[in-house]
Amino acid sequence: MANAITGIRIVLSVALLFFPALSPAFFVLYIIAGITDMVDGAVARRTGTVSAFGSKLDTVADIVFAAVCLIKLLPVLHVPVWLCLWIAVIALIKAANIAVGYIRQKKFLSVHSVMNKVTGGLLFVFPLTLTCIDLRYSAAGVCLVATIAAVYEGYSIQAKRTT
Repeated sequence: MANAITGIRIVLSVALLFFPALSPAFFVLYIIAGITDMVDGAVARRTGTVSAFGSKLDTVADIVFAAVCLIKLLPVLHVPVWLCLWIAVIALIKAANIAVGYIRQKKFLSVHSVMNKVTGGLLFVFPLTLTCIDLRYSAAGVCLVATIAAVYEGYSIQAKRTT
């Protein structure tokens, strides 16, 4: 059941490609896809069907959803250079965390911190705020939390406090 929910997220993510960004249909699909992301893990835990395959499928679904959102939203957003640089710095910190984790423990580590979950929630809500909050302010808030989460993730990997 949980893997089916995750599969629905992949289908909905691909379907987003066929609707104009920020249109009502886009937002409906976006919200339903986001809900599947919140629900699939809970369903797997509740039904005792947590699996390595399900975890990998969830990661693939997350990547597809994020990639489609970037493909659809970046062309319609006017992202200032300073914001692009900040996002690049966050990406570099996250990449360094992955590299350090792999070097230290010979496996890819995942830090499930509260800050990473808050960042994910803010990233999900971000497109929904574009019509009422200036992009610079909402994105700066998301980037601030994402920066804190990335730095904490690096600290956790260094201290070997990963899950």
